[in-house]
Amino acid sequence: MASASASASATAASATEGPIIVWNEKQRRFETEDKEAYIEYVLVNDGKVMDILHTFVPRSKRGLSIASHLCVAAFDHAKSHSMSIIPTCSYVSDTFLPRNPSWNPLVSEELKSSM
Repeated sequence: MASASASASATAASATEGPIIVWNEKQRRFETEDKEAYIEYVLVNDGKVMDILHTFVPRSKRGLSIASHLCVAAFDHAKSHSMSIIPTCSYVSDTFLPRNPSWNPLVSEELKSSM
């Protein structure tokens, strides 16, 4: 019985942590395991800058903070690879960054001077 209870606790914990996000390097995106929700990017400036172009979450999965989890995965990746970010995607620039100002230091310096 103890193992079933531990398993249920682990499932509950992973549910509160959010979806598993996978880096799909070939398609230049971060996506949920089912590939239904994703954030697309291109690398510019010899791979030193990640331009986040588009975030997509299907209607059936909206309201679950999936877009935010996708952004965190992309920003974590950029940070760990010493990249800056261009938030071309309106979700990233208008919603994610204002709600999560701790990520602002990763925004490309060229953009900061025009803000």
